[in-house]
Amino acid sequence: MTYDLDRTILELEAEARNADPAERRQIEAELGLARAERETILAEQNGRISAEPPF
Repeated sequence: MTYDLDRTILELEAEARNADPAERRQIEAELGLARAERETILAEQNGRISAEPPF
């Protein structure tokens, strides 16, 4: 799962470098979401957070 996210992040970074300012803002927003999702998955895998609900 993280492999796909890593690949997506790399592709978005490449797109952002070549985008006009309006497109770049949208791509950077998508990039932020992808990075946050990757960090959440890694935290769950490492046991830093639990995917179980608190109740």
